[in-house]
Amino acid sequence: MTYLKLLKDIKLAFFVLLVSVNTSLAQEESPTRTGHSRPNLVIIFTDDQGYGDLSCYGGAHVYTPNIDQMAAEGARLTSFYVAAPLCTPSRAALMTGSYPRRIGMEPASSLYKEVPNISGKKRFPVCLAADGNGLNPDEITIAEIARSVGYRTGIFGKWHLGDQLEFLPTRQGFEEFFGLPYSHDITPRHPRQKYFQFPPLPLLEGENVVELDPDDNYLTRRITERAVKFIEDHKEESFFLYVPHPIPHAPVAASAEIKEEYAQVLATGKNAADNIYSTAIYEIDWSVGEILTALKEQGIDENTIVIFTSDNGPAAKYASTGPLSGRKGQTLEGGMRMPTVIRWPNGIQAGSENDELLTTMDILPTFAKLIGAKLPEDRIIDGKDILPVLTEGAKSPHEYFFYSHWGTLEAVRWKDWKLRIIKGEEALYNLKVDSAEKENLALQQPEIVAQLKKAMLAFEEDIKKNNRPAGHVVNPQILTINK
Repeated sequence: MTYLKLLKDIKLAFFVLLVSVNTSLAQEESPTRTGHSRPNLVIIFTDDQGYGDLSCYGGAHVYTPNIDQMAAEGARLTSFYVAAPLCTPSRAALMTGSYPRRIGMEPASSLYKEVPNISGKKRFPVCLAADGNGLNPDEITIAEIARSVGYRTGIFGKWHLGDQLEFLPTRQGFEEFFGLPYSHDITPRHPRQKYFQFPPLPLLEGENVVELDPDDNYLTRRITERAVKFIEDHKEESFFLYVPHPIPHAPVAASAEIKEEYAQVLATGKNAADNIYSTAIYEIDWSVGEILTALKEQGIDENTIVIFTSDNGPAAKYASTGPLSGRKGQTLEGGMRMPTVIRWPNGIQAGSENDELLTTMDILPTFAKLIGAKLPEDRIIDGKDILPVLTEGAKSPHEYFFYSHWGTLEAVRWKDWKLRIIKGEEALYNLKVDSAEKENLALQQPEIVAQLKKAMLAFEEDIKKNNRPAGHVVNPQILTINK
């Protein structure tokens, strides 16, 4: 057992002890604010999927009947944001409820990996293969929050918050893990392999590498099968299930079975595209259908919250951001506003639509309060409790939302207004009527510009004063099969 592992175990044990009495009383008196027993939570998190890459978000190039049905039985969230337009910082924010810059997980000068002569750039984000950086073991994740009140926890898919043992999900509150430590393009097949010299891609079961270079075509299917088994195994218990799919991040892939099924769907005249990207989206939709079916078959779907969203905007040429501008790696809306569907029959009105400003950071504090868990009081959590927004039609609890990329604050949203400052150029947009960010109203609204610039300065000062470091290990090791 490493020193960091020991500290992590002590931290979790102390946290569980701290909340146990309070939680027991909360469960006895009022299990949840909606009057029902504690709900399960399922988060389905895709990789590089655009705002327009669902049928229920207007995507004519894709066919997603299961997610469309999920929206009909739940709600579409049309102003739902991730906290960064890249994989690692976005996932860090989801897990911790904090802006990635606050926890050292948005790439900055001290966390770049130096890579020479790539399109004139010299820097690349953290959490590659054998990277010494990762989510600090001292952070409290959603999984740890859930475990503190007796929930079972599992992750099946892509982690991407550090590949060293100290950073794996099994050290961050997850009891079960089957999947990848980072993106499935981080292999010797990477187009920039001559710079990186990536080792074979490890597939993990818990903390053990069980396979190298798994077939991309079957990742979605294998992850789905494990997620369904987790539901079946823990149907009598409360659980938190996290399913971060590796696709439609490149290399885009789909199983032979899905390719055949999708060809038959297209043959019936369905309005969708005949390419690998739309096929991969169809397999993601198949996966959602399998998970929802499993919940129904086990008789637990009525009180299970299922959230479907993505980590950032798209990179693939066939993808769509719908009416939004921008893509992955940009603080335009298309880089950070995600197609998001939430279903919870016991708490959310079927067929509803919610345009209030909400974020992935809100999931942790909302779920914690819902299940009677105590939030840590020794740190800032940027997320807010949004249950009243989802169930009672309340307004967003966020006064401002901040958009950062590469460690630089580039924009802020307040109500329907968004100020974006790139290289000193100021642009103000009214997102209510201009979600594509085409008409710059900065000159017409100087008072709003001044207000939002002041808010950005205040946020910068707050981050400087109240931040937590990323985790780091010396002499990181390549994950491989132990012989």
